[in-house]
Amino acid sequence: MEYKETNVDGGSMDDEHETTGKLKAKVILENLKGDLSYGIQDVPPISTCMFLGFQQYLTMFGATLALPLLLSTVFCMNNDLVALSELISTIFFVSGMVTVLQTTFGCRLPIVQGGTFVFVAPTMAILSLRGECPQPLPENATQYEFDTATEIWQSRIREIQGAIAVSSIVQVVIGFSGILGLLMRYIGPLCIAPTIALIGLSLVEPATYLSGQHWGISLLTMGLVVLFSQYLKEFNIPIPTYSRDIGFSIIWFPGFKLFPVILAIIISWLLSIIITVTGGFPDDSSSYGYSARTDGRLGVLESAKWFRFPYPGQWGLPSVTIPGVFGMLAGVLASMVESIGDYYACARLSGAPPPPTHAVNRGIGIEGIGCVIAGLWGSGSGTTSYSENIGAIGITKVGSVRVVQVGGLIMILLGCFGKFGALFVTIPDPIVGGLFCVMFGMITAVGLSNLQFVDLNSSRNLFVIGFSLIMGLIIPNWLSQNPTAISTGVTEIDQIITVLLSTNMFVGGFLGFLLDNTIPGTIEERGLTKWCELYGKEDADPDVLEEVYKCYEFPFGMNYIKKCKFLKYVPVSPTFTGFARKRYVKVQNKKSNKNNCISQNQVEHQV
Repeated sequence: MEYKETNVDGGSMDDEHETTGKLKAKVILENLKGDLSYGIQDVPPISTCMFLGFQQYLTMFGATLALPLLLSTVFCMNNDLVALSELISTIFFVSGMVTVLQTTFGCRLPIVQGGTFVFVAPTMAILSLRGECPQPLPENATQYEFDTATEIWQSRIREIQGAIAVSSIVQVVIGFSGILGLLMRYIGPLCIAPTIALIGLSLVEPATYLSGQHWGISLLTMGLVVLFSQYLKEFNIPIPTYSRDIGFSIIWFPGFKLFPVILAIIISWLLSIIITVTGGFPDDSSSYGYSARTDGRLGVLESAKWFRFPYPGQWGLPSVTIPGVFGMLAGVLASMVESIGDYYACARLSGAPPPPTHAVNRGIGIEGIGCVIAGLWGSGSGTTSYSENIGAIGITKVGSVRVVQVGGLIMILLGCFGKFGALFVTIPDPIVGGLFCVMFGMITAVGLSNLQFVDLNSSRNLFVIGFSLIMGLIIPNWLSQNPTAISTGVTEIDQIITVLLSTNMFVGGFLGFLLDNTIPGTIEERGLTKWCELYGKEDADPDVLEEVYKCYEFPFGMNYIKKCKFLKYVPVSPTFTGFARKRYVKVQNKKSNKNNCISQNQVEHQV
């Protein structure tokens, strides 16, 4: 293999003028930007930036709202709807904080951070050790009974807080230490597919229960989401506008494509209000269809505070248990691997070059810090990158980091308004159930989509994925029916094993990882070749012009960082080049950076 240093003229790179380098970088950046209205480093006008930021908030709104509504039943919060509204406000507040951190100091990509469903299955497994929730309190409950019920749900959420905060330290260490690349060598599509798919498959029970409260309203919600997101996604909504230069005009806004979940909730909610007012739903709480009423929880709007600042330890000091920490590690690892793919997809859509190693390391590290923050604040879940907002970039053609930062500030602001969170507690359960059915189906499909990289004609691969999926359902289901089956003689070990084997995604992901790395198979058969090309796992830190990768640098302090030569060995430094990397340009054998990065030769070709 031959190495040499080149420039455009074939001479020494030391003779390359700074001006020429910037011109080449400008050409590359323009090519990367393509037809985007705003590229990754562009800053829209303040009014436009605020509108686009609010749009990013609305895009992540549906999935983030669904999470606390689902977790409330696991936390036994049915007796305290005001607390549920505060939980909703907290998760939006924390999501805003982590989004600002990620876009400013993390991977520096326009990627929104929000609550994730990967922590739901471990949460259910951990809290299953505590037994079932108590019966709802009667209307004439005493203050002592109410205080007892409050302590029950607060103790449950405190255990999850501690589990998330402590287990996420592993993600912080993996990200900031730079060992992520070593771990990713052994994780492929046959491990990721069952891990993610089982998240959706394991949540069938709560979706069924909520939808069954009134199948008519639930099916309506599902149908509207399907109608807007699939059949009408290419239909734009005409919106009249006015400006001094043009006068009155019509803007065609892709509302159905951007906000199918929000529109479905609003329409189903309005219809439920109409039916409630006209007496179409029963008044008896024990009758079928009562949960579809919209006036059953109006009291929470009156009780909620107008302004409430979420703070760490608001539910009490987080408690840490060994089974909880080990059980939550499954969610942490799944979230981490999923985010890596999101980084490369976001870079591709926002007009940025593929993220270098240091940006990925920082991104994973900051996500770990975000999960620690979520645990300390008590949002009920960790945070991760949102694929929905990455898709919105491709639709809206807005890839500006500043827009997402403004969106994060909007999340923080609205998270401080108690009435805002309380409003969404009044959403009828069948609407939430219908939303769950669609979202859990999508989560399952996203997991299975990773199989596109593997050879599905291979009996080896079919065995790995089939066995991992079915055992990921069978073992947790059997343990739920036999909670005392694990008996080693040591209570702590029994609890750890029970939590891990009760977590569907851990069982399926572990079996997929073990079988894929032990059963003989070629790299192409296992899908690792295409997997590496797509996610840039072979070489994510190419020797390219500094200007092209400036979007991944810190917003300040770069002059000092560039002067400190030792920082090039720090995995999260923008000057990181690898622990033993020579900055040469490969002239032959360019396989390692094919489709993964922009090499120097590719720069010359584009110029």
